[in-house]
Amino acid sequence: VLGQEGIAPLELLARGRAEAEAYGVRFVSGRATGARGTIDDFHIEVDGGTHLVRARRLILATGLVDGLPVVPGINEGWGRSVLHCPFCHGWEVRDQRIAILTSTEVAVHQAVLFRQLSDQVTLFLHEAPDPTEEQWEQLAALNVSVVRPRVERLVMEGTQVRAVEIEGGQTFDADAVVVAPEFRARTELYEALGGELTSTPFGSHLPADPRGMTAIPGVWAAGNASDLMASLLPAMAAGMTTGGAVHGDLAFADLGQAVEERRRAG
Repeated sequence: VLGQEGIAPLELLARGRAEAEAYGVRFVSGRATGARGTIDDFHIEVDGGTHLVRARRLILATGLVDGLPVVPGINEGWGRSVLHCPFCHGWEVRDQRIAILTSTEVAVHQAVLFRQLSDQVTLFLHEAPDPTEEQWEQLAALNVSVVRPRVERLVMEGTQVRAVEIEGGQTFDADAVVVAPEFRARTELYEALGGELTSTPFGSHLPADPRGMTAIPGVWAAGNASDLMASLLPAMAAGMTTGGAVHGDLAFADLGQAVEERRRAG
């Protein structure tokens, strides 16, 4: 976020909540565990049904979970020396020894992008399919080294990766490791209301139009729940867009009711 370089995520969240509270937003502690109802009469179960919240409209801003490869060391380094996006984290690891570790078809794609940042890029195929003949040629043209054996673990020093160890015990020095997470949108509430998901090569999410409207009347979505590739700022912007759209929806619903009441009154 521009002007917030290096801020801890939880600190940014705390500041955002404090600012929102100044505008009348009320935050409730608890986990939404279920949803039922229809437009104008939704019920959200909190903490297993110990508390119910009623609403005329729902905005699902439930985010996603990063499904990481099951390799020792990845969790410890995630967000520090284990990365996924050249645009979010690439500048910080420029000119360093970068290891691409992936189990999906995006391996070569990531290698090409990170090669723009460093001439020391090694692609570990791990569980990924073999590159095509064309991709082999591309990797060779970029001088990207390719290692076939499965990765056993990352050699870590705290949160900093030091090397990648493959089957057989051979290690390769590395300063950063790039992975391709499976993006798992939190869609349980949407599915509980009868919604169907959209599948992509990166994971599944709930479908919504540019304003955040879903196929379920009265249910809207913002951020990673409906856009797996959105980074922080686009997710924030989606929240603003959807919030405005829902406000307009409610305002005109109230207007329609007021007109009907006036007509009945004669």
